[in-house]
Amino acid sequence: MTFSEENYLKTIYHLTTLLDSEVSTNAIAEKMDTKASSVTDMLKKLAEKDLIHYKKYQGVSLTQNGVHAAKMIVRKHRLWEVFLVEKLDFSWDEVHDIAEQLEHIQSDKLINKLDDFLGNPTEDPHGDPIPDVHGRIIKVEKQLLSDLTEGQSGICVGVKDTSSEFLQYLDKQEIALGTKISVLSKETFDQSLRIKAGEKELTISNKIAGNLFVKLV
Repeated sequence: MTFSEENYLKTIYHLTTLLDSEVSTNAIAEKMDTKASSVTDMLKKLAEKDLIHYKKYQGVSLTQNGVHAAKMIVRKHRLWEVFLVEKLDFSWDEVHDIAEQLEHIQSDKLINKLDDFLGNPTEDPHGDPIPDVHGRIIKVEKQLLSDLTEGQSGICVGVKDTSSEFLQYLDKQEIALGTKISVLSKETFDQSLRIKAGEKELTISNKIAGNLFVKLV
């Protein structure tokens, strides 16, 4: 596949996971910031390669081959993110764009050796699961911090928003994967939360809470 085909396939995979349904051409165009006509042309190519099911004016879904191929792209991306953070001391807000370039490396031998070198991690630096060589994913039971009620606590296990701005905000507040977060109070008016993150107490908006995944403790 070309880099462009891989990017489309990964986008369809993420949208399918997010929506849990078939994906529209417009949704793909919006996600990739391109014209619907360009998306249609690419979908025809992917369908010819038996990577997607596509009929004009109907939703798009991945074939079995497409799902596996997409998972392997995601696998490469997230393994490179782990490598950049753990071995090259990049911060978690710096690695996404670099991994976007590295994910197109075609050597399976290199990626499998990278996986072994890193100790076969199951999650990337943002808490997202890493598919293994067969495409299997270990799922962690998690929920959004915004869904917790007063008195509940959880361990931060992931972020929904991986933008550098959001990750830098979390760094300032000393919130990272593994941080214990307790809900001290919740405002009825705007659903903002007073929380204790580690040893620090602070107030966060509902938007911020809605981008943090926690595992209840």
